[in-house]
Amino acid sequence: MLRTDIWTGAFVRRHNDLGHMCVVARRGDPVAGQVFVVVDHLDGTASLFTPAPAAARTDDGADRVFQLRFERVELQRVDERIAQEQRFDPDLWVLALELRNGEPGLNVLPQ
Repeated sequence: MLRTDIWTGAFVRRHNDLGHMCVVARRGDPVAGQVFVVVDHLDGTASLFTPAPAAARTDDGADRVFQLRFERVELQRVDERIAQEQRFDPDLWVLALELRNGEPGLNVLPQ
């Protein structure tokens, strides 16, 4: 598995190269921190992608697998969830992506 700092750097750069605003909102452990991705849809709603549970993953060689935790909810709800996770895991990363439409380019478990 890629180091978290390398994976997040590539994710941010790829989106910024595509013209999407993407930043590291919170840095965590550079080697093995969990990554949370907040997608601001620029309409007052946001979606939250969190690491998929290990039990739900298949061994298909994907480096990082996510699950859609919240879809198009108020940003405050996403912020509250991240704050809750930070109390449990202070080493997590948060990436903030502005994306009106389209896919964030994550490997997401089917719902």
